Amino acid sequence: MNGRSLRPLRLCIVDMNNGHVNQAMRCLRGIVAAFFERVRTHNPGMICEVVEVSPRDTNAPIPEACDLYLSSGGPGSPFDGEGEPWTRDFSRLLDGVVESAIRGGADRRALFAICYSFELVVHHYRLADIVPRADRKFGVMPIYTTPAGQQHPLLSPFGDRLFAFEHRNWEAVNLDEGRLSSFGGKLLARESRDGISKGRAILGLEVAPGVEAVQFHPEADRAGVMNWVARPEQAAAFKATYGEVTYQAMLRTLDDPRRLARTYALVIPGWLGRCFNEIAVHRGYVELPPIEDIPCTRFGAHCRAEEPAASPARSSSAGEQVASRI
Repeated sequence: MNGRSLRPLRLCIVDMNNGHVNQAMRCLRGIVAAFFERVRTHNPGMICEVVEVSPRDTNAPIPEACDLYLSSGGPGSPFDGEGEPWTRDFSRLLDGVVESAIRGGADRRALFAICYSFELVVHHYRLADIVPRADRKFGVMPIYTTPAGQQHPLLSPFGDRLFAFEHRNWEAVNLDEGRLSSFGGKLLARESRDGISKGRAILGLEVAPGVEAVQFHPEADRAGVMNWVARPEQAAAFKATYGEVTYQAMLRTLDDPRRLARTYALVIPGWLGRCFNEIAVHRGYVELPPIEDIPCTRFGAHCRAEEPAASPARSSSAGEQVASRI
């Protein structure tokens, strides 16, 4: 089938950074660009479109006519927008995604939530308590998978532990496992193997059909983390909190292709490919093969610290979404 006759694929990046510029958006755009490249390699001529919307600072509505949603982290309290139009819109989006996933078929949608968005999802479905931490957690940290997480396609490549960048002042604790189960969800990852010794935070969930969420930052690449680590005030804060030995260990982790590199290469790209294949059979797309677990090559190829030249510019109108074809 001619790629031009195929239904276009639309992906929305929901920017929850409240107008703050950071490395995460560069990383997400790079991951999306690489995903679209894979899609078009197997579906020549197919139109792939990315839309960006920044609801917290513009109240711009999140478009419903997208297939995949990546909802980012961001600063501040997950309760900051309580009652505002953008939070109601985000809640409608979540419920609509779940309903579409339950129906299945060509119109199935899916959403992946990161950090701040994870907290919004947990709060919306009342799955756990969202509470402030006694102190900020930041840096490259181990993430411990649960037995369910080790079997789940999102985290199964990693065994019982993966490494990811964390930067948060809030956390989800006291999971209501019965309520999560009632939505068809599963606990995938947490802060400690035993759920207590290194912290009680919930770090990864399959929330409901079509919605998966993590508290950590799987989009973080080496260039972005090094940009953060190189700031004297952040390095000093990290050493004051965790010590010089742990700081040096984090630097070694950044150079280890089995750690942060694998998380970057496999988590979100794997989710995107899996969700694409869910609708491929219904739309006449050629399915994508599994991602090869060779992150060191891919990690280096997509880790430029500068903003990609093709990145869409922020719209000057609060009511407009930014769209471009990658």
